[in-house]
Amino acid sequence: MSARPQIEPPYLLFLGDAKDALAAKTARGVFVFRPEWCLGQLRLPGCNARLDLPEMTVEEAAGGGAKSLIVGVANAGGVLPDSWIDTLVAALDAGLDVASGLHVRLSDLPPVREAAEAKGRLLFDARHPPQDFAVGSGTRRPGKRLLTVGTDASVGKMYATLALEAEWRRRDVACTFRATGQTGIFVAGEGVSVDAVVADFISGATEWLAPANDPEHWDLIEGQGSLFHPSYAGVTLGLIHGAQPDAIVVCHEPTRTHMRGLPAWPLPELGACIEANLQAARLTNPDVVCAGLCINTEALGEAEAQALLAELGKAHGLPCVDPIRTGVGPIADRLL
Repeated sequence: MSARPQIEPPYLLFLGDAKDALAAKTARGVFVFRPEWCLGQLRLPGCNARLDLPEMTVEEAAGGGAKSLIVGVANAGGVLPDSWIDTLVAALDAGLDVASGLHVRLSDLPPVREAAEAKGRLLFDARHPPQDFAVGSGTRRPGKRLLTVGTDASVGKMYATLALEAEWRRRDVACTFRATGQTGIFVAGEGVSVDAVVADFISGATEWLAPANDPEHWDLIEGQGSLFHPSYAGVTLGLIHGAQPDAIVVCHEPTRTHMRGLPAWPLPELGACIEANLQAARLTNPDVVCAGLCINTEALGEAEAQALLAELGKAHGLPCVDPIRTGVGPIADRLL
């Protein structure tokens, strides 16, 4: 599937001068789901985020076996500050590859590009696909595919998909996590950041990402955006059509009062979200089903969370879980 080399672990996670934990969410996501790939963290003065990893310089990380430095910080505008460049150059000089999910391309930064060329190291721009894609065909293809969708952006679709992958593997079910965002790409080592694909080619890129496979193999595809979010619905729809899912899992954060970044837009009712996503998915797979609900209950106490999961599961007649709090076993039971 890959059109470029995979990002090679172990990783040194670069937290830069992140102002808070949220700014370092990329690094945190990698650490949560691939802790065995994470050798250490590198933080600059003023960094207010940290992980439960040893502090390391690039030289210490290289000496300890690290293969890649991951820029684990997301900031406004996706820019890479000048104050980070010396660290990236030092990592390349020490023999590490460098990977970033920011909008700016590493190869557009002359000191970084020149250091990589001089040392024969690789630069990975996870947000920028390295190849062109065809338009989607909608042709049915063998293999099974599950896509996570959501009532809003940033409600836990990546976490839900990776939890499903872990459950599938625990049950010895052949599966592959298909990453569609930069954090997911660092977790998987490969993938396509679909929000950087030209609109006409999003469904085709998704078909390429999750191609024909063995009939019993599951591609577990990370969702993006929401059909109900005015900013991101286009990305979501292209992903749905290209994924051609046999099953969707709907993700929701119950304490939100409006769509992320849009105070005037309320969240959709959960039943309406389920039906809208099924209706969209029927274009390329008329047999699609909703396999369950993944509810992010992080902001709720244990009793309140359990009561809400039971209530929503009963109301919609579906397995209803929190991937972190309860695991996703009931969804796997329904599908497998």
